[in-house]
Amino acid sequence: MDALIIAAGFGSRLAELSPSKPMTPVAGVPLIEIGVRQAMLAGVTRVVVVTGHQADLLEAFLADLSVRAGIEIVPVRLTNWSTPNGHSVMAGATRCEGNYLLMMADHMFEADILERLIHEHRPDCAVTLAVDRRIDNPLVDPEDATWVKMDDEGMITAIGKTITPYDAVDCGAFLATPDLAKAIHEAIAEGKPGSLSDGMQRLADAGRAGTMDIEDAWWMDVDDPRAHTLAEELAPWHLARTFADIGVPAGE
Repeated sequence: MDALIIAAGFGSRLAELSPSKPMTPVAGVPLIEIGVRQAMLAGVTRVVVVTGHQADLLEAFLADLSVRAGIEIVPVRLTNWSTPNGHSVMAGATRCEGNYLLMMADHMFEADILERLIHEHRPDCAVTLAVDRRIDNPLVDPEDATWVKMDDEGMITAIGKTITPYDAVDCGAFLATPDLAKAIHEAIAEGKPGSLSDGMQRLADAGRAGTMDIEDAWWMDVDDPRAHTLAEELAPWHLARTFADIGVPAGE
């Protein structure tokens, strides 16, 4: 199983802490390394990383990380990294074999979330999204969250930052088939900007976008200084397996 990590954007809300969002350290470990190692714990054997902003810096780090972690990491550089994130998915998907785990570089997940996504993906779905039904989760920024509306069987009916009503929040982890990149491309052809949500909505309209409820599992979007402060405190505890592999004791 491949993992595709989107790491091309500017990350303006974290710019005061780091010149590169995926290189922003949490408890001394860059976000991108946390993501790669979490994917490894879930059983991923190769990681594709879409780079853009500060690509030289990030790609040099990934080359070193590949050796230290013992996993193949394939960088795919996006020339116009200011485009919506669906363009990163399309670029990275060309280097993935079959289905793949799709992750955002600024999100952290308990490894069980990613393992479950791989094993619980429904074969009749083009994509399965990890969702959190705790819409009042204090770690979620309601101004930046992507919200999800589902039917009684957990299939997505609507997804976006401004939809209402909604049932859950998008956790930023997906089990994707090649049809996801195809749906984004088709959405662009219809005049959409090309966000990941544009492709997801197209699949939802076709009844092919499923969800997986993470229940009480822990995750975080590290998107601004407030979230970063919380991540520094919480991540070493909740991601103890990941940090242990790097040599950081829980709670340090």
